[in-house]
Amino acid sequence: MNENANTLASERTKVRRRAERGRYDRATVNAILDEALICHVGFVSDSQPFVIPTIHARDGARLLLHGAAASRMLGAAAQGIPLCVTVTLLDGLVLARSAFHHSMNYRSVVILGRATEINWPEEKMEAMRLLVEHVAAGRWKDSRLPTDEELSATRILSIPITEASAKVRTGPPIDDEADHALNIWAGEIPVAETFGAPVPDPLLRTGIAMPDYVRDYRRPSNR
Repeated sequence: MNENANTLASERTKVRRRAERGRYDRATVNAILDEALICHVGFVSDSQPFVIPTIHARDGARLLLHGAAASRMLGAAAQGIPLCVTVTLLDGLVLARSAFHHSMNYRSVVILGRATEINWPEEKMEAMRLLVEHVAAGRWKDSRLPTDEELSATRILSIPITEASAKVRTGPPIDDEADHALNIWAGEIPVAETFGAPVPDPLLRTGIAMPDYVRDYRRPSNR
């Protein structure tokens, strides 16, 4: 699969509401997926709709989904049912002069497709590495590798990123021109994800130094 092919747009993923905010290039989609820590997977099982949050990681032109082998969501998804995967990054609260034009600045991605399960031990171990590194870059080399039993208790699915769209809103409110003269404050309240000071495990042995990637933790960002 050509990771650089800009073929993510489809009739199903075309942004219709505020179409000018739609983005279909792989670079934009990849950047949003790489920054987000949680995705939501939507599907229908036994005629019942479900939307489940889970950990993800991007591996080139495919998305990896992670969970317990006993997970009903992953079990159903492994059967090849149609999936909708979404991520959203909130960047700001947009306060307009009129109640109607209040909004939010955001970056979001929608992926449509069917997943396949990763079963080969070597590929599964590599997928585990990518998932750990997605959460905290540099952590895999400091971790004990999963045992065979732990790998068996884990289910990892792969969904191709071939039918997707991003939607992005930036900037100030879009008020009606007549409202610009109103004596009402308008603007944006920026929103940023922050991480507190790391808290060592109470059972941590003395003398173990905190790694740089923990002390200086941050997410990649294309803001």
